[in-house]
Amino acid sequence: MDIVFERTIAATPDTVWEVITDFASYGDWNPFVTACQAELIPGADIAMQVCLGGRVRRQVETVAEVEVGRRFVYRMKPIPLLLNSQREHCLEANREGGTLYRSTFVLRGWAAPVVGLLLGGQLRQGFESMSNGIQQRAEALRDRD
Repeated sequence: MDIVFERTIAATPDTVWEVITDFASYGDWNPFVTACQAELIPGADIAMQVCLGGRVRRQVETVAEVEVGRRFVYRMKPIPLLLNSQREHCLEANREGGTLYRSTFVLRGWAAPVVGLLLGGQLRQGFESMSNGIQQRAEALRDRD
């Protein structure tokens, strides 16, 4: 299962990066990941409260890659052959001085089709609401400057 959302955000990549990495503020704007604690260091934990299907679940994953200002990737602890996931935030400057933001979630393994059937719609809705929240928050921060 692949879930991808793109947004053209009328704010600089630095501002969008600030939103994505200000984990303490997630509860102010993010309806999907309502709390988050992490360090931007590969191998560090990223601990989240995820609102999925009306229930709040704790999720701990691992920071995999960080390219400051451009890309942030984290992954679940894989269950060999059965299930693994990767979440990526990717930023590119555009010609208008804004940002092309790409949100990607990939779920693989033998259990991925079952998870997709059970939770696919809720995951899509969650990642879409988070992408919308990132856009709204970044554009609001741009307006404050």
